[in-house]
Amino acid sequence: MADKDKVLELSKKSRGKIEIVSKVPLKTQDDLSTYYTPGVAYPCLEIKNDVSKVYEYTAKSNTIAIITDGTRILGLGDIGPEAGLPVMEGKAILFKRFGGVDAVPLAIKTKDEEEIVKFGQQIEPTFGGINIEDIASPKSFHVVDKLAASLSIPVFHDDQQGTATVILAGLFNALKLAGKKLREVKIVIDGTGSAGVGAIRLLHSQGVRKIYSVDSKGAIYEGRADLNDVKQEIATMVNPEKTAGTLEQLIVGADVLIGLSGKNKFGKELISKMNDKPIVFALTNPVPEIGYEEGKAAGAFIMGTGSSELPNQINNLLAFPGIMRGLLDTRATKVNYEILTAAAKAIAKSVGSNLGIDYIVPQMSDQKIAIKVAGNVASAVAQAAMDSNVARVKVDPAEVKRQTVLMIKQAIKAEKRLQS
Repeated sequence: MADKDKVLELSKKSRGKIEIVSKVPLKTQDDLSTYYTPGVAYPCLEIKNDVSKVYEYTAKSNTIAIITDGTRILGLGDIGPEAGLPVMEGKAILFKRFGGVDAVPLAIKTKDEEEIVKFGQQIEPTFGGINIEDIASPKSFHVVDKLAASLSIPVFHDDQQGTATVILAGLFNALKLAGKKLREVKIVIDGTGSAGVGAIRLLHSQGVRKIYSVDSKGAIYEGRADLNDVKQEIATMVNPEKTAGTLEQLIVGADVLIGLSGKNKFGKELISKMNDKPIVFALTNPVPEIGYEEGKAAGAFIMGTGSSELPNQINNLLAFPGIMRGLLDTRATKVNYEILTAAAKAIAKSVGSNLGIDYIVPQMSDQKIAIKVAGNVASAVAQAAMDSNVARVKVDPAEVKRQTVLMIKQAIKAEKRLQS
């Protein structure tokens, strides 16, 4: 656990975690006239005549916006945009450190859905992509869907799509070890927030049909009267029998249990009702639905966690930097299931010969592994973007991987200079 006094002292000393640094020299009058007036007019006019050249002559090609309204900040809830800004800055340095992506935090002073969408639309000329972060659901889904439909740059929702991608990666390897097939297993998901809905959507895109979802009132099923529009959508993807019931009733015979709901929600008796070699992902932080050791003692074949201190951390960091890197390098217009699936497969394959019941996804605490994962994901996403016709430029995936690794190593060197 981080020490409160130390965190506050360092944050106050640095006055935040990010800054803007020039990539070009400003030492002479010639430098000034080249990079500002009058020389700056030349790229301006090139872009005026061909707007696509904005990617060639400006930082748009490697810059994204991180947008939040501060309504669902890292388990702290609705604490406001200013209070959410430290989290957005933290996300920005992760994009840079693990993907070479320049990210600008934009904590905005509105909770209105249409105003957030309008804001995202208005900043499109500056950014190559948008990451929606810590906006309460179901509003977050509406914002993402409306922006994705109206913009020519990719809109990524890490709470939804990033989490879902790493869950899928973990399941690929966990089911391989269990000797089971994804399309044949019964999966129960406890929790219908951003992560839960994202997981359902992505699993359904994989052809999984025996998905069951539970919210605070019980099973989600088509025809349940109290569902909002997002839950009505996922109701068409889950619970084919349209069965009402509790988590305890739905879990009977399940192969996979995914917790995205709250602390201490799973007891030992719940796992005992599952199929042989049960796979349990208890992902709530800081206190999970069931502890790692408790889950194993209850009979879980594989336990996935949300903690960096335990095995099998289902960590968004495995996904979002590499995904955004691949999107930017292809100038992709959309994030689709083909891209998320490619990223999940790349994460799963990055485990290599280390695959085991306590190692189903790579652990990002190892610097060499972190670099490898980011390169693999970026390369796979670039290929998927081209294959699914959302890329505006063709690239060599191997070169994308090489450049990703190079940018991360440069970020590490810059980090070391700060430490010295």
